Amino acid sequence: MKRPPGVAALAVFFGFGTAMSAVAAISLLVPGSFLEPMWRLNPHAKTAFAGMGIGAPLLLLAVCASCALACVGLWRGKRWGYWTAVAVLGFNLAGDLVNTIAGTEPRAAVGIPITAALLGYLTTRRVRAFLVG
Repeated sequence: MKRPPGVAALAVFFGFGTAMSAVAAISLLVPGSFLEPMWRLNPHAKTAFAGMGIGAPLLLLAVCASCALACVGLWRGKRWGYWTAVAVLGFNLAGDLVNTIAGTEPRAAVGIPITAALLGYLTTRRVRAFLVG
């Protein structure tokens, strides 16, 4: 069965997530490097991560690994890739909900319908046939 274009797009999306979480982790591990200006996009995140100590880059490296697994698994049309993508998106949705309700990151509300739509797409018959069998 041919890979649906949306699955290819999701694999690229997770590839981007892999790269960005790796860059963010490296930036936290090497403060003051040439990567430092990236935090101008979200200075609140830099402050929150700074309060986590070594846990922040470790968390970002876990996100990096999870996104990489989802990327490769979706691209190859593997069942484990499907479930990894669902898990990553599920955790993201839960985080957005908590941050929105708690008021710690009101902009997280934007991610709720987007993540829900991505999860909905993953449950379509064509995608499940390709990835789950």
